[in-house]
Amino acid sequence: MTTPVTAPGLVRRMGRLWQLYLLVLPALIYLVVFKFWPMYGVQIAFRNFNPVDGFSGSPFAGWQHFERFFASPQFERVLENTLTLAVVNLLVAFPVPILLALMVNNLRDGRLQSFVRAVLYSPTFISTVVVVGMLYVLLSPRSGLVNQAIAVFGGDQVLFMGSPEWFRPIFVGSTVWQESGFQMVIYLAALAGIDPALHDAARVDGANTWQRIRHIDVPGILPTIVVLFMLAVGNLMNVSFEKALLMQTPLNRETSQVIQTYVYQAGLQQAQFSYSAAIGLFNSVVNLALLVTFHVVVRRARRNWGV
Repeated sequence: MTTPVTAPGLVRRMGRLWQLYLLVLPALIYLVVFKFWPMYGVQIAFRNFNPVDGFSGSPFAGWQHFERFFASPQFERVLENTLTLAVVNLLVAFPVPILLALMVNNLRDGRLQSFVRAVLYSPTFISTVVVVGMLYVLLSPRSGLVNQAIAVFGGDQVLFMGSPEWFRPIFVGSTVWQESGFQMVIYLAALAGIDPALHDAARVDGANTWQRIRHIDVPGILPTIVVLFMLAVGNLMNVSFEKALLMQTPLNRETSQVIQTYVYQAGLQQAQFSYSAAIGLFNSVVNLALLVTFHVVVRRARRNWGV
């Protein structure tokens, strides 16, 4: 049994370890100022906000802005686009770093492994604006390399960035290329923590590479996979706003209009602050519900499996 820490005991411990608490202080200040204090402004989702009266002085509107959003003709399309893009992006982009990490980890040549790891990780340093600019250049209907290759094989030029049906494949594909390297490094760090004696024993028993990956590597990084998947599910509805906005054109808006871009247009371009705050709050609540649900499912699964 552990004895509870009383207030005087906590003060003495903080005095004894003041260097560590001082080290944590900037992070705590950041959380309070940029994460917790802005929650005070969430109340504008339930008010008809105007800057003159401020947050607490604006007239109370209740659920009016939520009801307006749910009854809006944009609701079904925006929600469908967000969910479709988020789910497809999760299903496609999440397994790729795991496969890359397993392949890179099993490369025999150390120099080749370092080179491949650097090549796969380097797109992480390219900003989203630059990536979208590269997409516009490569997929240009006249001078783009992709359309020139299509023309060489006798095909017709495609307006990739202006076609609604091409928005999601381009969005997901560019996300995989840009972000897989960073996630791969996390899994490589988890693989580095696996005891090499397990692989040595498996080789003695005659296990080949695929068997060692299946029975040693994958179970070894399974906790990391679960944690990262839980975070991805909790962030499912937060589609990359910057990329979606930069890739959005009047021609592909049918599939590119997601909750984040809709909030930007309603809140900043049209100055509907309360309405956009209500939409953002709805999006956050859905993310929280997904995170809690998946956490409960994982905890019950671990209990049933005895993990």
